Amino acid sequence: MPNHVHGILFINKPAYDEWRPNKFGPQSQNLAAVLRGYKAGVKKYATMHQIDFAWQARYYDRIIRSEKEFQNIRQYIFNDPARWETEKNNPENLLM
Repeated sequence: MPNHVHGILFINKPAYDEWRPNKFGPQSQNLAAVLRGYKAGVKKYATMHQIDFAWQARYYDRIIRSEKEFQNIRQYIFNDPARWETEKNNPENLLM
């Protein structure tokens, strides 16, 4: 799929024995910071290699809360390239 990427990110905080609500604090240790770093690295690589590239301004994230949900999302990601061939010219899919 040339216009988007999927990924599953595992974040493990071994010091936590149980779930705790998020507290406001430094914005360098959260999902948005991880994605900012990834997007910056990809853009830097594209710029250095003179590849015409731009990121969409937004992203979709979801917390996976069960094994069943995890398996469904994995299957969706696996099947997505096959869907691209049939949906690539759908105007609703052309966001850029």
